[in-house]
Formats: sequence, structure tokens, C-alpha cells
Amino acid sequence: MESTYVQYGCGLSAPPGWVNFDASPTLRLEKLPLIGSLIHKNAERFPSNVRFGDIVRGLPLPQGSGKAVYCSHVLEHLSLHDFRVALSNTRRLLKTKGIFRLVVPDLRAAALRYVADPDDAAAIRFMEETYLGTATRQRGAMGMLRTWLGNSQHLWMWDFPSMCKELEAAGFGGIRAAQFGDSEDPMFADVEDPLRWEDAVAIQCHA
Repeated sequence: MESTYVQYGCGLSAPPGWVNFDASPTLRLEKLPLIGSLIHKNAERFPSNVRFGDIVRGLPLPQGSGKAVYCSHVLEHLSLHDFRVALSNTRRLLKTKGIFRLVVPDLRAAALRYVADPDDAAAIRFMEETYLGTATRQRGAMGMLRTWLGNSQHLWMWDFPSMCKELEAAGFGGIRAAQFGDSEDPMFADVEDPLRWEDAVAIQCHA
């Protein structure tokens, strides 16, 4: 079986050499004839090599076919239950000793900034920074559509100890803190963006 490099939640970053998936409803609409050409005017479209795929439902790849899996700023958008399903599906996707690298925003770092900030707007900044708050509720059909297409809210956030515990419970081994560019596999250089590693929990582990 051919080994595959898999990235899910790729957004607009879809380098060749990786099988790139995103679960955005916008991507699904872009793939439709006629409708896809109408939904964007000024916004950038997904690259043509991005496939629609939801890690919670399971990606359309054979079990044990992944040599490596990468996701950046994806898992915090999942509910706790869906997050745990996503980890289980990620592990099943990987071959034995296949590498999984993940990046999520660091809840602990944001919380420490909040408690150290004496300003009376500190709580507002914390809610905005963590995307845990909702500043406005868009009502009506168009508001619901924008919310559905956007999917920007964070549903469950993580710090390093809690993420390590979840990875261990999902059956991953070799769990360690990761630094930008420190993987032994040079392929990760194609998907990793240093800006997305700032104030983040970054971990490497293996199946």
C-alpha cells in the first residue's frame, strides 16, 4: 500500500505532495457546477487540489495508509466529542509509527495574559482572542448561511497537558512538544506556517 501525506483542515494551503482536505461548506459549494462559479466575486477560491473531507466522519482514504498527518488550527473548532472522534480517525488513518503533528491555539497562554491584564477591557479582549465569544448574532436566512459557511468559532480549546492526555487516551505514542521545523520528516516544511505556531500548543506524536 502506498503511503500518503495527509493534511486536513488545509484551507488555502495545499502544497503538492500532500493529500489536502477541508470540510468547509464553501469548498463543497465551489465544487458544484454553475453554483461554484457564482459564490465568489472578490474572495480567493480553494486551490483545485483541495478535496472535501471531514475528519470527524472519516477521510476517504484506506486505513493505515498515512505516512504522516498534519492539522493546524483545526481541532479547536470541534466539540469535545467530535474532537475525540477526530483523534481516533487520525490514528486509524496512520500506518504504524506514522507521524501526527498538530497545532492549536494555547488556552493557557491566553488565560495568563487575561489574568495579568488590569485593563477593564481585558475580558472582552480574551473573548475576542480566543473566539469563545459571539459579538453579534446574525439572524435570518442569510445570517444563518454566513455562520454555516464561516465556522470560525472555537468550540473547545486546549493547553499542552490536556492535549497530551487526550492523545495518550486515543492510543498515540511518542508524544512531545513540537517546535516549528523540528520534524525529522522534511515534508512537513511544505505545510507548516511559522505564524500559525505563535502562542500555540504544537505536538508531534505517532500511531
